[in-house]
Amino acid sequence: MSRPVETRPASSPVTADDVDLAVQLAVDALREVPATAWDGAAGSLAWDCWETVEHLANDLLYYAVQLGPKSPPLDTHVPIALQKKRADAPTVFVYADRAAGPAGLVQVLEACGALLVAMVRTTPPHVRAHHAAGVSDPEGFAALGLQEMLVHMHDVAQGLGFAWEPPSSLCSRLLARLFPDAPAGAEPWPTLLWATGRGELPGRPRLTSWRSDSSVRS
Repeated sequence: MSRPVETRPASSPVTADDVDLAVQLAVDALREVPATAWDGAAGSLAWDCWETVEHLANDLLYYAVQLGPKSPPLDTHVPIALQKKRADAPTVFVYADRAAGPAGLVQVLEACGALLVAMVRTTPPHVRAHHAAGVSDPEGFAALGLQEMLVHMHDVAQGLGFAWEPPSSLCSRLLARLFPDAPAGAEPWPTLLWATGRGELPGRPRLTSWRSDSSVRS
């Protein structure tokens, strides 16, 4: 007999303020990291910590760009050319200037986050734009940005050796928006790590594949 699927209770929407808070928490944490610590692997990723933060900045800017046109495409992304430094490197279109050091990298992250925050705040809620996880509204892009911030900062924190546990309220809203079928009953942060293949929950092994759903639900 199959076990019924548990769902999490409805939560308030993900907002631009949530993205802004996550970016500021990350910026505050990363500013304390020694300049010599950035070349180590980011948790279980094939990327180093510098590349992972650079990837974060790119994602935030990329999500902002999708909301930019007056009539965003619904079948593909805004056609920005993407590239990789090597086969297993993150896909990016903006690089932080290495000469500016980690402080410059963190500034790039903060600036890209601010652009997504601004676009989510100013884009009408009826606007829809393409994403591989589902055609989405501004709240969905805020949630996608929040997802990237919370889970990749977990990876970076593992690599750089500092504690990272975002507020439960952010995790709860993110789970409700992107992972509505995530199991209930556990704390939001461990549940989010489980849902993104980064942890285990009691009776539930670590996922080997996962996918968020940014589709607009009525």
